[in-house]
Amino acid sequence: MPLQFIGIDPDTGKNGSPTAWVDQETADIVILGYTADDATRTQCVQTPAPGHAPGIPEHETVIRIPARLVPVLREACDAAERAQL
Repeated sequence: MPLQFIGIDPDTGKNGSPTAWVDQETADIVILGYTADDATRTQCVQTPAPGHAPGIPEHETVIRIPARLVPVLREACDAAERAQL
């Protein structure tokens, strides 16, 4: 799974690193973000997607992406779309 680095939180220091990559084989966007706190996880459980059971499946997690990473995510989306797999 070769990853294409797209970008990192522009305000990150040496200890924080919300980052985006694109998987070059599948065009999936891979995100490193902050672990969501309990309050955020609870809100996600209490606000399920329409047609889905409430809860967070064992194989999934909730992450929080800082708004300042939005330009990087746009670039990741464009890169994934360009891959046209």
